[in-house]
Amino acid sequence: MKSLRFISAEAFVSNAEFARKNLGAVAHDLFPLLFKASYLLEQGEMIHDLVENWPLFDFNMGQLLGATMDYQEDLSHRTCSVCLESCLTGLRDYVLNQSSPYMKKLKVVDLTGIKDVEVQFCKCKKTMGRWARTQLLSKLCSELLIYLQQAQCNPGTFEISINVLIDLFVTERNYDLVVQALLKKCSCPLKICCVAFRSDNLTLQKFFYIIKLTDPSLLRKLEIVHNVHLEMEHLEMLFNSIHFPLLMSLTLPARTFNVRRFTATDEQMLANVGEKMGEMTQLTELSMSFSILTGRIQKLLSRLKTPLKMLDVSNCSLNHADMAFLANSFHANHLEALDLSGHDIPELYPSTFFRLLSHCSSVLRSLTLEDCNIQDTHVNMLILGLSPCQKLQEFKFIGNPLSSQALKHLFTFFCELPMLKNVEFPVPRDCYPVGITYPIDDASLCRFDHQKYERVAEELNLILLQANREDVKASTPLFGSYDAAVQETNNELGAYLIKSFKETLEKFTTSFNKTS
Repeated sequence: MKSLRFISAEAFVSNAEFARKNLGAVAHDLFPLLFKASYLLEQGEMIHDLVENWPLFDFNMGQLLGATMDYQEDLSHRTCSVCLESCLTGLRDYVLNQSSPYMKKLKVVDLTGIKDVEVQFCKCKKTMGRWARTQLLSKLCSELLIYLQQAQCNPGTFEISINVLIDLFVTERNYDLVVQALLKKCSCPLKICCVAFRSDNLTLQKFFYIIKLTDPSLLRKLEIVHNVHLEMEHLEMLFNSIHFPLLMSLTLPARTFNVRRFTATDEQMLANVGEKMGEMTQLTELSMSFSILTGRIQKLLSRLKTPLKMLDVSNCSLNHADMAFLANSFHANHLEALDLSGHDIPELYPSTFFRLLSHCSSVLRSLTLEDCNIQDTHVNMLILGLSPCQKLQEFKFIGNPLSSQALKHLFTFFCELPMLKNVEFPVPRDCYPVGITYPIDDASLCRFDHQKYERVAEELNLILLQANREDVKASTPLFGSYDAAVQETNNELGAYLIKSFKETLEKFTTSFNKTS
Protein backbone atom coordinates (compact mmCIF):
# COMPACT_ATOMS: atom_id res chain seq x y z
CA MET A 1 0.00 0.00 0.00
CA LYS A 2 1.38 3.37 -1.02
CA SER A 3 0.80 6.54 0.96
CA LEU A 4 -0.34 9.74 -0.71
CA ARG A 5 3.19 11.07 -0.15
CA PHE A 6 4.71 8.15 -2.06
CA ILE A 7 2.20 8.45 -4.91
CA SER A 8 3.07 12.15 -5.15
CA ALA A 9 6.78 11.30 -5.15
CA GLU A 10 6.23 8.83 -8.02
CA ALA A 11 4.38 11.47 -10.00
CA PHE A 12 7.18 13.97 -9.41
CA VAL A 13 10.07 11.68 -10.49
CA SER A 14 8.10 10.25 -13.44
CA ASN A 15 8.77 13.51 -15.27
CA ALA A 16 12.54 13.22 -14.96
CA GLU A 17 13.35 16.40 -16.88
CA PHE A 18 11.04 18.56 -14.74
CA ALA A 19 12.12 16.85 -11.49
CA ARG A 20 15.85 17.30 -12.20
CA LYS A 21 15.41 20.99 -12.96
CA ASN A 22 13.51 21.60 -9.73
CA LEU A 23 15.54 19.35 -7.41
CA GLY A 24 17.13 22.39 -5.74
CA ALA A 25 13.73 23.46 -4.41
CA VAL A 26 12.98 20.08 -2.78
CA ALA A 27 13.11 19.88 1.04
CA HIS A 28 16.06 17.81 2.25
CA ASP A 29 13.93 15.37 4.23
CA LEU A 30 12.11 14.35 1.02
CA PHE A 31 15.24 13.02 -0.69
CA PRO A 32 14.89 9.47 0.82
CA LEU A 33 11.26 9.32 -0.33
CA LEU A 34 12.15 10.46 -3.85
CA PHE A 35 15.05 8.01 -4.00
CA LYS A 36 12.85 4.99 -3.27
CA ALA A 37 10.21 6.17 -5.73
CA SER A 38 12.88 6.65 -8.41
CA TYR A 39 14.35 3.20 -7.67
CA LEU A 40 10.92 1.57 -7.98
CA LEU A 41 10.33 3.25 -11.35
CA GLU A 42 13.92 2.64 -12.48
CA GLN A 43 14.49 6.32 -13.17
CA GLY A 44 18.27 6.13 -13.56
CA GLU A 45 18.88 9.81 -14.33
CA MET A 46 16.80 10.87 -11.34
CA ILE A 47 18.65 8.46 -9.04
CA HIS A 48 21.96 9.87 -10.26
CA ASP A 49 20.93 13.47 -9.57
CA LEU A 50 19.48 12.67 -6.15
CA VAL A 51 22.74 11.04 -5.06
CA GLU A 52 24.87 13.76 -6.67
CA ASN A 53 23.03 16.37 -4.59
CA TRP A 54 22.44 14.27 -1.47
CA PRO A 55 21.92 16.73 1.42
CA LEU A 56 22.04 14.36 4.39
CA PHE A 57 24.87 12.97 6.54
CA ASP A 58 24.38 9.34 5.56
CA PHE A 59 23.14 7.27 2.64
CA ASN A 60 22.07 3.76 3.69
CA MET A 61 20.78 1.61 0.81
CA GLY A 62 19.21 -1.00 3.08
CA GLN A 63 17.19 1.61 4.98
CA LEU A 64 16.32 3.69 1.92
CA LEU A 65 14.98 0.70 -0.02
CA GLY A 66 13.52 -1.22 2.92
CA ALA A 67 9.94 -1.16 4.17
CA THR A 68 8.80 2.35 5.12
CA MET A 69 5.57 3.93 6.34
CA ASP A 70 5.06 5.43 2.87
CA TYR A 71 5.65 2.17 0.97
CA GLN A 72 5.82 -1.20 2.70
CA GLU A 73 7.54 -3.20 -0.07
CA ASP A 74 11.22 -3.93 0.47
CA LEU A 75 13.18 -3.10 -2.69
CA SER A 76 16.62 -4.01 -1.34
CA HIS A 77 16.49 -7.32 -3.25
CA ARG A 78 16.27 -5.46 -6.58
CA THR A 79 19.85 -5.37 -7.80
CA CYS A 80 18.79 -3.46 -10.90
CA SER A 81 21.85 -2.58 -13.01
CA VAL A 82 20.38 0.73 -14.20
CA CYS A 83 19.57 1.86 -10.66
CA LEU A 84 22.81 0.75 -9.03
CA GLU A 85 25.08 2.12 -11.74
CA SER A 86 23.24 5.46 -11.56
CA CYS A 87 23.63 5.43 -7.79
CA LEU A 88 27.39 4.80 -7.87
CA THR A 89 28.13 7.27 -10.67
CA GLY A 90 26.01 9.80 -8.78
CA LEU A 91 28.24 9.23 -5.77
CA ARG A 92 31.32 9.93 -7.86
CA ASP A 93 29.74 13.12 -9.22
CA TYR A 94 28.78 14.19 -5.69
CA VAL A 95 32.51 14.62 -5.09
CA LEU A 96 33.09 16.39 -8.41
CA ASN A 97 30.05 18.68 -8.11
CA GLN A 98 31.43 22.22 -7.94
CA SER A 99 29.01 23.43 -5.27
CA SER A 100 30.74 24.62 -2.11
CA PRO A 101 32.36 21.73 -0.18
CA TYR A 102 30.90 23.27 2.96
CA MET A 103 27.45 22.34 1.65
CA LYS A 104 28.45 18.70 1.41
CA LYS A 105 27.39 16.82 4.53
CA LEU A 106 27.62 13.20 3.36
CA LYS A 107 30.00 11.14 5.52
CA VAL A 108 28.85 7.51 5.25
CA VAL A 109 27.46 5.50 2.34
CA ASP A 110 26.30 1.98 3.27
CA LEU A 111 25.85 -0.42 0.34
CA THR A 112 25.78 -3.58 2.47
CA GLY A 113 21.97 -3.79 2.65
CA ILE A 114 21.62 -4.86 -0.99
CA LYS A 115 20.41 -8.48 -1.28
CA ASP A 116 21.23 -10.67 -4.28
CA VAL A 117 18.34 -13.01 -5.13
CA GLU A 118 17.51 -15.43 -7.94
CA VAL A 119 14.38 -13.76 -9.34
CA GLN A 120 14.54 -10.08 -10.27
CA PHE A 121 11.41 -7.95 -10.63
CA CYS A 122 13.01 -4.91 -12.24
CA LYS A 123 11.83 -4.13 -15.78
CA CYS A 124 15.31 -4.12 -17.32
CA LYS A 125 15.96 -7.67 -16.01
CA LYS A 126 19.67 -6.85 -15.90
CA THR A 127 21.27 -7.24 -12.50
CA MET A 128 24.42 -5.91 -10.90
CA GLY A 129 25.66 -8.54 -8.49
CA ARG A 130 28.18 -8.27 -5.69
CA TRP A 131 31.18 -8.91 -7.97
CA ALA A 132 30.05 -6.26 -10.46
CA ARG A 133 29.39 -3.74 -7.66
CA THR A 134 32.92 -4.37 -6.37
CA GLN A 135 34.28 -3.87 -9.89
CA LEU A 136 32.37 -0.65 -10.58
CA LEU A 137 33.07 1.02 -7.23
CA SER A 138 36.80 0.22 -7.49
CA LYS A 139 36.87 1.57 -11.05
CA LEU A 140 35.09 4.79 -10.07
CA CYS A 141 37.42 5.37 -7.10
CA SER A 142 40.52 4.96 -9.29
CA GLU A 143 39.12 7.19 -12.06
CA LEU A 144 38.04 9.82 -9.54
CA LEU A 145 41.52 10.06 -8.06
CA ILE A 146 43.14 10.34 -11.50
CA TYR A 147 40.70 13.08 -12.49
CA LEU A 148 41.28 15.05 -9.29
CA GLN A 149 45.04 14.88 -9.80
CA GLN A 150 44.85 16.09 -13.40
CA ALA A 151 42.01 18.67 -13.31
CA GLN A 152 41.86 22.10 -11.69
CA CYS A 153 39.45 21.31 -8.88
CA ASN A 154 38.25 23.29 -5.93
CA PRO A 155 40.92 22.70 -3.22
CA GLY A 156 38.13 21.91 -0.80
CA THR A 157 37.25 18.85 -2.86
CA PHE A 158 40.29 17.07 -1.39
CA GLU A 159 38.84 17.67 2.08
CA ILE A 160 35.82 15.52 1.27
CA SER A 161 35.96 12.16 3.03
CA ILE A 162 33.16 9.61 2.59
CA ASN A 163 33.34 6.09 3.99
CA VAL A 164 31.71 3.68 1.54
CA LEU A 165 30.72 0.46 3.33
CA ILE A 166 30.56 -2.47 0.93
CA ASP A 167 30.71 -6.28 0.76
CA LEU A 168 33.66 -6.93 -1.56
CA PHE A 169 33.83 -9.93 -3.89
CA VAL A 170 37.27 -10.43 -5.44
CA THR A 171 38.41 -12.94 -8.06
CA GLU A 172 41.40 -13.05 -10.40
CA ARG A 173 39.51 -10.99 -12.97
CA ASN A 174 38.90 -7.90 -10.81
CA TYR A 175 41.83 -8.33 -8.41
CA ASP A 176 44.16 -5.67 -9.86
CA LEU A 177 41.43 -3.02 -9.98
CA VAL A 178 40.35 -3.62 -6.38
CA VAL A 179 43.97 -3.61 -5.14
CA GLN A 180 44.59 -0.23 -6.79
CA ALA A 181 41.47 1.24 -5.20
CA LEU A 182 42.42 -0.06 -1.75
CA LEU A 183 46.03 1.12 -2.05
CA LYS A 184 44.86 4.67 -2.85
CA LYS A 185 42.15 4.71 -0.22
CA CYS A 186 43.86 7.40 1.89
CA SER A 187 44.07 9.82 -1.05
CA CYS A 188 40.61 9.22 -2.50
CA PRO A 189 37.54 11.12 -1.22
CA LEU A 190 35.56 7.89 -1.58
CA LYS A 191 37.10 5.47 0.92
CA ILE A 192 36.20 1.81 0.45
CA CYS A 193 35.43 0.23 3.83
CA CYS A 194 35.17 -3.54 3.50
CA VAL A 195 32.57 -5.01 5.86
CA ALA A 196 32.45 -8.46 4.24
CA PHE A 197 35.04 -10.05 1.96
CA ARG A 198 34.55 -12.98 -0.41
CA SER A 199 37.45 -14.40 -2.40
CA ASP A 200 37.36 -17.02 -5.13
CA ASN A 201 39.74 -18.07 -7.90
CA LEU A 202 42.74 -16.37 -6.29
CA THR A 203 46.26 -17.61 -5.59
CA LEU A 204 47.19 -17.71 -1.91
CA GLN A 205 49.79 -14.99 -2.45
CA LYS A 206 47.20 -12.62 -3.87
CA PHE A 207 44.66 -13.52 -1.19
CA PHE A 208 47.10 -12.80 1.66
CA TYR A 209 48.09 -9.50 0.05
CA ILE A 210 44.59 -8.15 -0.55
CA ILE A 211 43.13 -9.28 2.78
CA LYS A 212 45.66 -7.06 4.56
CA LEU A 213 44.59 -4.09 2.42
CA THR A 214 40.94 -4.44 3.46
CA ASP A 215 41.61 -3.42 7.08
CA PRO A 216 40.77 -6.78 8.72
CA SER A 217 40.11 -5.07 12.07
CA LEU A 218 36.77 -3.89 10.62
CA LEU A 219 35.84 -7.11 8.82
CA ARG A 220 32.54 -8.75 9.91
CA LYS A 221 32.35 -11.58 7.39
CA LEU A 222 35.09 -13.55 5.59
CA GLU A 223 34.33 -16.08 2.85
CA ILE A 224 37.24 -18.03 1.32
CA VAL A 225 35.70 -20.38 -1.22
CA HIS A 226 36.22 -22.87 -4.03
CA ASN A 227 39.38 -22.02 -5.97
CA VAL A 228 41.42 -20.53 -3.14
CA HIS A 229 43.59 -23.48 -2.12
CA LEU A 230 43.76 -22.69 1.57
CA GLU A 231 44.88 -25.55 3.81
CA MET A 232 45.25 -25.73 7.58
CA GLU A 233 48.86 -24.47 7.67
CA HIS A 234 47.84 -21.44 5.60
CA LEU A 235 44.90 -20.80 7.90
CA GLU A 236 47.22 -20.88 10.91
CA MET A 237 49.52 -18.38 9.14
CA LEU A 238 46.54 -16.15 8.42
CA PHE A 239 45.34 -16.15 12.04
CA ASN A 240 48.88 -15.66 13.40
CA SER A 241 49.58 -12.65 11.17
CA ILE A 242 46.16 -10.95 11.10
CA HIS A 243 43.63 -10.26 13.84
CA PHE A 244 39.90 -10.24 13.16
CA PRO A 245 38.39 -8.74 16.34
CA LEU A 246 34.95 -8.04 14.82
CA LEU A 247 34.61 -11.15 12.64
CA MET A 248 31.15 -12.67 13.00
CA SER A 249 31.07 -15.11 10.09
CA LEU A 250 33.80 -17.36 8.64
CA THR A 251 33.55 -19.63 5.58
CA LEU A 252 36.48 -21.89 4.68
CA PRO A 253 37.08 -23.72 1.36
CA ALA A 254 36.75 -27.47 0.90
CA ARG A 255 39.52 -29.59 2.40
CA THR A 256 40.94 -26.84 4.57
CA PHE A 257 41.22 -29.64 7.14
CA ASN A 258 41.98 -33.28 6.37
CA VAL A 259 42.62 -35.34 9.51
CA ARG A 260 43.25 -38.53 7.53
CA ARG A 261 46.81 -37.43 6.88
CA PHE A 262 47.46 -35.75 10.24
CA THR A 263 50.77 -35.99 12.05
CA ALA A 264 51.48 -34.97 15.65
CA THR A 265 52.52 -31.55 14.32
CA ASP A 266 49.18 -31.22 12.52
CA GLU A 267 47.29 -32.04 15.73
CA GLN A 268 49.04 -29.15 17.47
CA MET A 269 48.38 -26.91 14.49
CA LEU A 270 44.65 -27.74 14.68
CA ALA A 271 44.66 -26.85 18.37
CA ASN A 272 46.38 -23.56 17.55
CA VAL A 273 43.76 -22.73 14.94
CA GLY A 274 41.02 -23.49 17.47
CA GLU A 275 42.71 -21.24 20.01
CA LYS A 276 42.93 -18.38 17.50
CA MET A 277 39.27 -18.81 16.63
CA GLY A 278 38.54 -18.59 20.35
CA GLU A 279 40.00 -15.09 20.31
CA MET A 280 37.31 -14.03 17.83
CA THR A 281 34.74 -13.14 20.45
CA GLN A 282 32.14 -12.04 17.90
CA LEU A 283 32.25 -15.24 15.81
CA THR A 284 28.77 -16.79 15.59
CA GLU A 285 28.73 -18.30 12.07
CA LEU A 286 31.12 -21.01 10.88
CA SER A 287 31.10 -22.96 7.61
CA MET A 288 33.62 -25.76 7.05
CA SER A 289 31.88 -27.95 4.48
CA PHE A 290 33.85 -30.72 2.75
CA SER A 291 36.71 -30.72 5.26
CA ILE A 292 37.61 -34.07 6.81
CA LEU A 293 37.19 -33.49 10.57
CA THR A 294 36.53 -36.98 11.93
CA GLY A 295 36.91 -36.93 15.73
CA ARG A 296 38.31 -33.38 15.85
CA ILE A 297 35.26 -31.12 16.20
CA GLN A 298 35.78 -30.74 19.94
CA LYS A 299 39.44 -29.76 19.51
CA LEU A 300 38.47 -27.12 16.96
CA LEU A 301 35.37 -25.65 18.60
CA SER A 302 35.91 -26.07 22.34
CA ARG A 303 37.91 -22.82 22.59
CA LEU A 304 35.09 -20.68 21.19
CA LYS A 305 33.80 -18.30 23.85
CA THR A 306 30.67 -17.21 21.98
CA PRO A 307 27.98 -19.75 21.06
CA LEU A 308 27.56 -20.41 17.35
CA LYS A 309 24.27 -19.49 15.71
CA MET A 310 25.13 -21.01 12.33
CA LEU A 311 27.20 -24.15 11.75
CA ASP A 312 27.85 -25.89 8.44
CA VAL A 313 29.75 -29.16 8.80
CA SER A 314 28.29 -30.84 5.73
CA ASN A 315 30.35 -33.71 4.30
CA CYS A 316 32.92 -33.46 7.10
CA SER A 317 32.92 -37.21 7.93
CA LEU A 318 31.85 -36.61 11.54
CA ASN A 319 31.79 -39.59 13.90
CA HIS A 320 29.76 -40.30 17.03
CA ALA A 321 32.18 -38.39 19.27
CA ASP A 322 31.79 -35.28 17.10
CA MET A 323 28.00 -35.45 17.20
CA ALA A 324 28.04 -36.07 20.95
CA PHE A 325 30.18 -32.98 21.47
CA LEU A 326 27.82 -30.84 19.38
CA ALA A 327 24.75 -32.19 21.17
CA ASN A 328 26.22 -31.50 24.63
CA SER A 329 28.04 -28.24 23.86
CA PHE A 330 26.79 -24.77 24.75
CA HIS A 331 26.39 -24.12 21.02
CA ALA A 332 23.44 -26.54 20.80
CA ASN A 333 20.95 -24.22 22.52
CA HIS A 334 21.79 -21.31 20.19
CA LEU A 335 21.97 -22.91 16.72
CA GLU A 336 19.61 -21.11 14.34
CA ALA A 337 21.02 -22.70 11.17
CA LEU A 338 22.54 -26.19 10.96
CA ASP A 339 23.84 -28.18 7.98
CA LEU A 340 24.76 -31.84 8.56
CA SER A 341 24.46 -32.99 4.95
CA GLY A 342 26.47 -35.96 3.75
CA HIS A 343 26.31 -37.92 7.01
CA ASP A 344 24.45 -41.21 7.43
CA ILE A 345 22.53 -39.95 10.45
CA PRO A 346 20.08 -42.89 10.90
CA GLU A 347 22.93 -45.41 10.82
CA LEU A 348 25.71 -43.60 12.72
CA TYR A 349 24.16 -41.53 15.51
CA PRO A 350 20.34 -41.29 15.43
CA SER A 351 19.77 -40.70 19.15
CA THR A 352 22.63 -38.20 19.46
CA PHE A 353 21.36 -36.23 16.46
CA PHE A 354 17.85 -36.03 17.90
CA ARG A 355 19.31 -34.86 21.22
CA LEU A 356 21.09 -32.07 19.34
CA LEU A 357 17.85 -31.25 17.52
CA SER A 358 15.89 -31.08 20.78
CA HIS A 359 18.43 -28.68 22.29
CA CYS A 360 18.26 -26.24 19.38
CA SER A 361 14.55 -26.69 18.61
CA SER A 362 13.46 -23.45 20.29
CA VAL A 363 15.66 -21.28 18.03
CA LEU A 364 16.31 -23.38 14.90
CA ARG A 365 15.33 -21.53 11.68
CA SER A 366 17.16 -23.51 8.97
CA LEU A 367 18.00 -27.23 8.83
CA THR A 368 19.79 -28.96 5.94
CA LEU A 369 20.00 -32.76 5.84
CA GLU A 370 20.90 -33.55 2.23
CA ASP A 371 22.26 -37.03 1.33
CA CYS A 372 21.77 -38.30 4.88
CA ASN A 373 20.27 -41.71 3.97
CA ILE A 374 16.89 -40.78 5.49
CA GLN A 375 14.49 -43.53 4.35
CA ASP A 376 10.78 -44.23 4.70
CA THR A 377 11.32 -46.11 7.96
CA HIS A 378 12.85 -42.98 9.52
CA VAL A 379 10.06 -40.54 8.64
CA ASN A 380 8.02 -40.93 11.84
CA MET A 381 11.12 -40.39 13.96
CA LEU A 382 12.07 -37.36 11.86
CA ILE A 383 8.61 -35.84 12.33
CA LEU A 384 8.88 -36.45 16.07
CA GLY A 385 12.26 -34.68 16.14
CA LEU A 386 11.07 -31.73 14.04
CA SER A 387 7.76 -31.18 15.87
CA PRO A 388 9.25 -28.92 18.60
CA CYS A 389 11.02 -26.79 15.92
CA GLN A 390 8.19 -24.30 15.70
CA LYS A 391 10.46 -21.51 14.41
CA LEU A 392 11.78 -23.56 11.49
CA GLN A 393 11.63 -21.50 8.27
CA GLU A 394 13.67 -23.67 5.93
CA PHE A 395 14.17 -27.42 5.59
CA LYS A 396 16.35 -28.94 2.84
CA PHE A 397 16.60 -32.71 2.44
CA ILE A 398 17.55 -33.32 -1.22
CA GLY A 399 19.20 -36.65 -2.04
CA ASN A 400 17.47 -38.88 0.52
CA PRO A 401 15.91 -42.19 -0.64
CA LEU A 402 12.28 -41.36 0.21
CA SER A 403 9.19 -42.66 -1.60
CA SER A 404 6.30 -40.54 -2.86
CA GLN A 405 4.16 -41.80 0.01
CA ALA A 406 6.76 -40.85 2.61
CA LEU A 407 7.03 -37.35 1.11
CA LYS A 408 3.25 -36.90 1.31
CA HIS A 409 3.42 -37.88 4.97
CA LEU A 410 6.16 -35.31 5.56
CA PHE A 411 4.32 -32.55 3.67
CA THR A 412 1.20 -33.14 5.75
CA PHE A 413 3.39 -32.54 8.79
CA PHE A 414 5.05 -29.46 7.24
CA CYS A 415 1.64 -27.75 7.25
CA GLU A 416 1.85 -27.74 11.06
CA LEU A 417 5.09 -25.74 11.19
CA PRO A 418 3.81 -22.15 11.37
CA MET A 419 7.02 -20.35 10.30
CA LEU A 420 8.02 -22.71 7.46
CA LYS A 421 8.60 -20.87 4.16
CA ASN A 422 11.00 -22.97 2.06
CA VAL A 423 11.27 -26.72 1.50
CA GLU A 424 13.72 -28.47 -0.82
CA PHE A 425 12.67 -32.09 -1.25
CA PRO A 426 14.21 -35.01 -3.17
CA VAL A 427 13.00 -36.64 -6.35
CA PRO A 428 10.98 -39.62 -4.98
CA ARG A 429 12.88 -42.88 -5.00
CA ASP A 430 10.06 -44.55 -7.00
CA CYS A 431 10.67 -42.06 -9.86
CA TYR A 432 14.13 -43.56 -10.42
CA PRO A 433 14.83 -46.96 -12.03
CA VAL A 434 14.71 -49.97 -9.74
CA GLY A 435 18.12 -50.65 -8.19
CA ILE A 436 19.32 -47.04 -8.07
CA THR A 437 21.92 -46.59 -5.33
CA TYR A 438 22.33 -43.61 -3.01
CA PRO A 439 23.97 -41.17 -2.97
CA ILE A 440 23.11 -40.84 -6.65
CA ASP A 441 26.03 -39.93 -8.89
CA ASP A 442 25.80 -36.87 -11.15
CA ALA A 443 25.45 -38.98 -14.29
CA SER A 444 22.27 -40.65 -12.96
CA LEU A 445 20.80 -37.65 -11.17
CA CYS A 446 18.50 -36.59 -14.04
CA ARG A 447 17.60 -40.13 -15.18
CA PHE A 448 14.20 -40.34 -13.54
CA ASP A 449 10.57 -40.42 -14.70
CA HIS A 450 9.95 -36.68 -15.10
CA GLN A 451 6.22 -37.06 -15.74
CA LYS A 452 5.74 -39.08 -12.58
CA TYR A 453 7.82 -36.54 -10.62
CA GLU A 454 5.59 -33.71 -11.89
CA ARG A 455 2.48 -35.59 -10.76
CA VAL A 456 3.94 -36.18 -7.31
CA ALA A 457 5.10 -32.56 -7.03
CA GLU A 458 1.54 -31.40 -7.87
CA GLU A 459 0.13 -33.69 -5.17
CA LEU A 460 2.62 -32.35 -2.61
CA ASN A 461 1.74 -28.76 -3.47
CA LEU A 462 -1.95 -29.65 -3.25
CA ILE A 463 -1.39 -30.81 0.34
CA LEU A 464 0.01 -27.36 1.12
CA LEU A 465 -2.80 -25.55 -0.69
CA GLN A 466 -5.53 -27.54 1.06
CA ALA A 467 -3.97 -26.55 4.40
CA ASN A 468 -3.88 -22.88 3.32
CA ARG A 469 -0.10 -22.93 3.24
CA GLU A 470 0.45 -21.17 -0.09
CA ASP A 471 3.24 -19.30 1.71
CA VAL A 472 5.45 -22.42 1.60
CA LYS A 473 7.69 -22.71 -1.47
CA ALA A 474 8.56 -26.32 -2.33
CA SER A 475 11.17 -27.20 -4.97
CA THR A 476 13.74 -29.76 -6.07
CA PRO A 477 16.97 -28.00 -7.12
CA LEU A 478 18.85 -31.06 -8.33
CA PHE A 479 22.22 -29.32 -8.51
CA GLY A 480 21.95 -27.31 -5.31
CA SER A 481 20.31 -24.12 -4.14
CA TYR A 482 20.77 -20.86 -6.00
CA ASP A 483 24.02 -19.11 -5.11
CA ALA A 484 24.15 -15.53 -6.42
CA ALA A 485 27.95 -15.31 -6.14
CA VAL A 486 28.56 -18.54 -8.04
CA GLN A 487 25.97 -17.62 -10.67
CA GLU A 488 27.61 -14.25 -11.29
CA THR A 489 31.13 -15.63 -11.75
CA ASN A 490 30.43 -19.08 -13.23
CA ASN A 491 32.06 -18.23 -16.59
CA GLU A 492 35.32 -17.23 -14.92
CA LEU A 493 35.29 -20.26 -12.62
CA GLY A 494 34.47 -22.58 -15.52
CA ALA A 495 37.41 -21.23 -17.51
CA TYR A 496 39.64 -21.70 -14.47
CA LEU A 497 38.59 -25.34 -14.08
CA ILE A 498 39.24 -26.04 -17.77
CA LYS A 499 42.66 -24.40 -17.49
CA SER A 500 43.49 -26.43 -14.34
CA PHE A 501 42.40 -29.67 -16.04
CA LYS A 502 44.52 -28.83 -19.09
CA GLU A 503 47.59 -28.11 -16.94
CA THR A 504 47.12 -31.36 -14.99
CA LEU A 505 46.77 -33.31 -18.24
CA GLU A 506 49.96 -31.72 -19.65
CA LYS A 507 51.89 -32.59 -16.48
CA PHE A 508 50.63 -36.17 -16.64
CA THR A 509 51.58 -36.44 -20.33
CA THR A 510 55.06 -35.03 -19.66
CA SER A 511 55.62 -37.47 -16.78
CA PHE A 512 54.35 -40.38 -18.86
CA ASN A 513 56.69 -39.51 -21.77
CA LYS A 514 59.68 -39.31 -19.39
CA THR A 515 59.00 -42.80 -18.04
CA SER A 516 58.41 -44.28 -21.53
